[in-house]
Amino acid sequence: MISVVVPAYHAAAVIADCLTALQKQTVDRQSYEIIVVDDGSTDDTAVRAQQPGVQLIRCPQNRGAAAARNQGIHAAKGEIVCFTDADCVPQPDWIAEVTRPLRENEGITAVKGVYISHQPQLVARFVQLEYEDKYDGMAGLPQIDFVDTYSCAYRRRILLDSGGFDETIYYVEDQELSFRLAAQRCVMVFRPTAVVAHRHSASLRQYARKKFWIGCWKARFIRRYPDRVIKDSHTPQILKVQMGLAGVVVATAVGGLLFPSLFWLLAAALLFFTLTTLPFCRKAWPKDRAVALAAPFLLFARALALGFGFIFGTLRSGNR
Repeated sequence: MISVVVPAYHAAAVIADCLTALQKQTVDRQSYEIIVVDDGSTDDTAVRAQQPGVQLIRCPQNRGAAAARNQGIHAAKGEIVCFTDADCVPQPDWIAEVTRPLRENEGITAVKGVYISHQPQLVARFVQLEYEDKYDGMAGLPQIDFVDTYSCAYRRRILLDSGGFDETIYYVEDQELSFRLAAQRCVMVFRPTAVVAHRHSASLRQYARKKFWIGCWKARFIRRYPDRVIKDSHTPQILKVQMGLAGVVVATAVGGLLFPSLFWLLAAALLFFTLTTLPFCRKAWPKDRAVALAAPFLLFARALALGFGFIFGTLRSGNR
């Protein structure tokens, strides 16, 4: 038995598409169960999740994705637990592909899949290429240290033995769990054929807000795993350089109002930042030229939002 857990919060507009896709997988329908955990939604999420063959767990209040996933883990009957999100549409062979490494190799603990997107918006197309850039960095690695829960599978006993997701973390809880399992020398692998379609952030405001909270919550737990500050399989090293340069740009832009000579440093920081974006632009050009042209600006927004979020999260952690 395989268990598929879908946490859902205010997902009435998208949950039906997700469940329809899960019902039509290439593997035998009797070989897996579908569990939806309604995390205190006040819309029609629960109503639309009540489909034949779907187990619905209703939480009385919203406690976050980590708590919802933990509810699903404890309710699951499968030896393998797969996760996807309510706003994802798994491809027909998703369950087969995301569980294959676990079924074929007892030494593997978890498997990470990938996103695709069919959205027309520029920012959404950029987000997809951003993910693909990260996938390129993971391709060929014998193992990874970060498994996103939008497309993944774990051995249930590992999740239970490790205590599951940290419910005190409201965002990037999958990253914390991954780093915790990596510290325990659990083997996690990348499976690019385990595909789910997703609706990425379609506006710059949505995108920047998401990156801000990612930076904020990562700052609040990263001190537990100091070796991951230096490097992890998910974060491009150039991103850390870009965050630093973005900070210099903001500082010199503000300081330049009082000390005009700082504008030379501002110009130099902007130039260096632009140079760091060229590899991404070069990779994006044959896929989407509009995204390639807009990439320096969007990458700057990413670096700025993550940087401010990380500072905010660090300050909040220090005051606790």
